[in-house]
Amino acid sequence: MRTLCSSTLIGEFFVIGFAALVAMKDPGLSMSTVWTVSGVAMLLCVLLCGMVTRPGGVVLGWALQVALIASGVVVPLMYFLGAVFAALWWASVHFGRKVDEAKARHAAQAAQAGSETADAA
Repeated sequence: MRTLCSSTLIGEFFVIGFAALVAMKDPGLSMSTVWTVSGVAMLLCVLLCGMVTRPGGVVLGWALQVALIASGVVVPLMYFLGAVFAALWWASVHFGRKVDEAKARHAAQAAQAGSETADAA
């Protein structure tokens, strides 16, 4: 799960950075506000890469997805990109857990086969 989720978060990191460049063109927003908000979101993406498998990591990832969709208020294209990344986040969590379960089953079977071989000898 960690690899899939981290890949999604790194993609979001770049999208947030590019969206900040677009948001800078809005005369109603100061550059410091845009980069503070975007910088915090980008930092959260990087930090979440290491927190995904910890308690609350996936929930924080969902909060980031909601914030990404909500950023469409400032950059309308983010409604679409936020929805795409929310779908990618769901797929990363869902299929990542399935892969982790399959790896655990495989490791358990390998350990069982190894102990049966040792018992036979």
